[in-house]
Amino acid sequence: MSAKAIEIPGAPRVSFEFFPPKTEAMEERLWDSINRLQPLGPAFVSVTYGAGGSTRERTHRTVKRIVEETAMRPAAHLTCVSATKAEINDVIRSYWAAGVRHIVSLRGDPPEGIGERYTPHPGGYENAADLTEGIRAIADFEVSVGCYPEKHPESATLAADIDHLKRKIDHGATRAITQFFFDPAAYFRYLEKVRAAGVTIPIVPGIMLQPNFKGLKRMAALCGASIPERLHRVFDGMDEDDKTRELVTAHIAAELCDQLKAGGADQFHFYTLNRADLALSTCALLGVKPGQAKAA
Repeated sequence: MSAKAIEIPGAPRVSFEFFPPKTEAMEERLWDSINRLQPLGPAFVSVTYGAGGSTRERTHRTVKRIVEETAMRPAAHLTCVSATKAEINDVIRSYWAAGVRHIVSLRGDPPEGIGERYTPHPGGYENAADLTEGIRAIADFEVSVGCYPEKHPESATLAADIDHLKRKIDHGATRAITQFFFDPAAYFRYLEKVRAAGVTIPIVPGIMLQPNFKGLKRMAALCGASIPERLHRVFDGMDEDDKTRELVTAHIAAELCDQLKAGGADQFHFYTLNRADLALSTCALLGVKPGQAKAA
């Protein structure tokens, strides 16, 4: 079985990111989102991963259930944090055994939190390039990696950041997904630089669907993403108006995607925060319409 969306000329391909639930209520919301977004026929859906015990297990359970109960192709996030190579290799093998064929390879944030100094785990993978090489040595996974149009906060320069992306590609990465951004010009400048550096894999724009503007500002400060002054003005005074903020968020995201489409982008990866309404609204504005799941 495979989910297929209605073909609309000019409509982009889409993919979605989810996070594993911590509570029964969050579990219900996640699966409501998955079931409602499946008819859009996403290229894949990714599930985030946290280091250690329960979070790792929740990710694995969620990904395995997507394989078993849906027609969607899951991509399991995997990080280097708080685990030895042997422990991570066991996770990689368990994903392959479960039918997962796509991993998002990430270094991960320090256990103490974003902004703290990162130190590789003793006996672990050093970074995402090292992890990507390990994944590809175990099985023929498709491997996506992260990239940063406005530079990773820990990189000295954008050129150094691009060099690290090239190392990840040299070790087997087949796609890069960007950190979220709001300025299409920043994406196109970055794309020009990576292409000039010899990078040929797809650079998929990551689009954030976060209607809580205070939360968005916190996230942007941690990952080095800039928020245009226009967005500050648009969201000013909306703190208590949830519905309006959601409508505005969908329109801002769709407007950004339209500008990126005009420049040649044809696929978008939405950071959904497990919110189906926002993802569906944004996709509808882009011409991505639900279809029927049909036999492949």
